[in-house]
Amino acid sequence: MDFQLSESQRALQDAARKYARDVVRPKAPHYDETSDFPKDLISAAFELGLLNMAIPSEYNGVGLTHLEQVIVCEELAWGCAGVATSLIANDLANLPIILHGTDDQKKRLLAPFGEKLKLSCFCLTEPSAGSDVAAMGTTARREGDEYVLNGSKCFITNAGYADQFTVFATLDKGKKHKGITCFVVEGRPQGLTTGKHENKMGQRASNTTTVTFDEVRVPAANRIGEEGEGFKIAMATLDNSRPLTASISIGIARAALEHSLEYSAQRHTMGKPIREHQAVQFMLAEMAMNTHAARLLTYESAQVLDEGQRNTLQSSYAKCFAADMAMKVATDAVQVFGGYGYMKEYPVEKLMRDAKLIQVYEGTSQVQRLVIAKELFR
Repeated sequence: MDFQLSESQRALQDAARKYARDVVRPKAPHYDETSDFPKDLISAAFELGLLNMAIPSEYNGVGLTHLEQVIVCEELAWGCAGVATSLIANDLANLPIILHGTDDQKKRLLAPFGEKLKLSCFCLTEPSAGSDVAAMGTTARREGDEYVLNGSKCFITNAGYADQFTVFATLDKGKKHKGITCFVVEGRPQGLTTGKHENKMGQRASNTTTVTFDEVRVPAANRIGEEGEGFKIAMATLDNSRPLTASISIGIARAALEHSLEYSAQRHTMGKPIREHQAVQFMLAEMAMNTHAARLLTYESAQVLDEGQRNTLQSSYAKCFAADMAMKVATDAVQVFGGYGYMKEYPVEKLMRDAKLIQVYEGTSQVQRLVIAKELFR
């Protein structure tokens, strides 16, 4: 085990930190307030090589290791969790192609993302099929060399601006998860529509909409994997993406801790800075300790992938612990700030709102505990 970052990893971390500090943070309050889509920030990330991190270099991607991806993602989330979610949504959507696509599919469906700014989205969740993926209602039927999709997805990141959609649909509802198949829809063909942007509590810089498919035709050449392999592909994708989601939690928590350290040095009560009061010191120590623990769990879950091993248990450890940790740390930051922490003029209330979503998306904290238990029972 080596607990030190390499020189190249530190350089990558510094580049991502500079982008987050100089480009994202100055505009983050605006996008949180307006809920506008931060196209300018995403364009800047693309130019800096901070978009499409998971796509291999041979397909015009950045080609970072999993560990390098989580290092970068922490910095992005330190700048703004909503922007970070918008950026890694491309990786989430493209992972099924990266992991299970043919060479031809990778050339056709991945390489264009390195040539110009393109956004993609991962269409799995439905109004009645969130944690229960097997209850999926979106259907696909085969007609010659095409499949026809019908149904709707909800809470889809980047959908309002996406150029490509990775969609999971069932060929036979009676087969439950064994009927699910993965498809890639290019562009916005007839019958594909997106709804209004959801007015979210937090991560307001990320675009979140419904996607509806009404007799949408997809070439059979855009089916990823075999018929009925969609559930397996989706679960493998989430194993790969959960370290990134965990790293968003770490970025939020680190920002909350740093703001708390600064504020507790400036704010005086009873004749001294509040950081000299033991009650506040204990809170700061807990915040730092748990942030560091989450980072180590996340690094491990990424490293296991880089070693070519299955990381279902490690990624669930990391995502669950980090998500709950970020919510606690951000809430404690509001407490350190006292009444000012509840005001929008101060930065920590946004962090608390942003942190809550990570306990919900890409597998709730409760579902992660079910996954962990199932892995332990093996």
